[in-house]
Amino acid sequence: MATTVDNARPSAKPISNLRWWIGGLLFASTVINYIDRQTLSVLGPYLKIQYQWNNQQFAAIVIAFRIAYSVGQTVAGRLIDRVGTRKGLTITVIWYSIAAMLTSLAMGLRSFAFFRFLLGAGESANWPAATKAVSEWFPKKERGWAVALFDSGSSIGGAIAPLLVVGLYHFFGGWRPAFVITGTLGFLWLGAWRMLYHPPESHPRISDAEREMILNDRVEFEETHETKTEKSKWSDLLKLPQTWGIIAARTLTDPVWFFITDWFAIYLVSKGINPEQGLLAFWIPFVAADLGNFFGGGVSSWLIKRGWTVISARKAVVIFGGLGMTLLIPTVFTSSLFSLAALFAISTFAYASFSTMALVLPSDLYRSSSVATVSGMSGTGAGLGTIISTYLIGYVSDHYSFEPILITASLVPFVGMILVLVLIRPDNRQQTREA
Repeated sequence: MATTVDNARPSAKPISNLRWWIGGLLFASTVINYIDRQTLSVLGPYLKIQYQWNNQQFAAIVIAFRIAYSVGQTVAGRLIDRVGTRKGLTITVIWYSIAAMLTSLAMGLRSFAFFRFLLGAGESANWPAATKAVSEWFPKKERGWAVALFDSGSSIGGAIAPLLVVGLYHFFGGWRPAFVITGTLGFLWLGAWRMLYHPPESHPRISDAEREMILNDRVEFEETHETKTEKSKWSDLLKLPQTWGIIAARTLTDPVWFFITDWFAIYLVSKGINPEQGLLAFWIPFVAADLGNFFGGGVSSWLIKRGWTVISARKAVVIFGGLGMTLLIPTVFTSSLFSLAALFAISTFAYASFSTMALVLPSDLYRSSSVATVSGMSGTGAGLGTIISTYLIGYVSDHYSFEPILITASLVPFVGMILVLVLIRPDNRQQTREA
């Protein structure tokens, strides 16, 4: 699966700490990915007025994205394990950038749903591809930090999108240019990606010392994760309890994050806070999530350096995340903008810590040839959970209120925490020999 470099120049000067430049590209991809998807969420209050949609109708558009995103992650994960990270992410970024721009042509509920479906299909590859890239480029003691770096792009993108998109909406006097302009960002990123990303085995700009460090760590990992076949089948992977633990980790936490990203602006309006006022605090939970990514990755890496096993270090952060997300419950008792922002910030900080562990676990437990596949399957589980929750959010918020939603969103991740602790055990790593 290694990608050959036809235009490699062996004499080119090595780039110091090249793996972190790779990590920076993955971060930038995630930022752009989230800006593209958040454009609709930020414009949601305006579009609802223009097209006279209720919450259930808006939820139908969100679900169209989620269906493609859910199925797409398993398919994209397998594709990336087959064609390689460089080519796979190139194809999918082109796809979703075009889909984002085409959304400017939407004329109503069905056409919005169609273009969002296309966007979801393309964006589904980002997390499986980034997780695989981390497994290719980073030793295990740094993977928590690396995953935190690229995953933090979601919160940064979420924080940037309201300012950017609302600014474009007011500048142009309409919503269509916002989709066109945000959709062009992916094409700018592709130039840097094509120039910089190659596997460490064949990269023309990696130093000998960095290459040796990465490959030695990989050899050590594969010696303790021997498998009968180079590539495990889906059926083989699904027989392993740790696969279900990883799937549960994302299935029971990601819907809470997507509730916040898709509905936060509308939720604030339901509390009597208009979109312009909401901008004052809208970004706070997203910045908190960004900090949570680095907290989770940093703490787990610190614990590993202090002698903890990899799995024990990851689980310690999962426990913190599962408990921290229960602080969404107090939001039902306040309508203060900054109190809401603070409570959501604590919860998204905890979520991001948990999420970072859920994303890094495939690289801890599986060989590189299966990492994107397992990551994609967990993403599909998360997507299916999000589809169900999105439908329920639309129905419950229209017929009752957001309060039952917030209470449920606090408790479900706690169940996910329990399942991770039960299904992922230190001896699971040896079970990969049976896959």
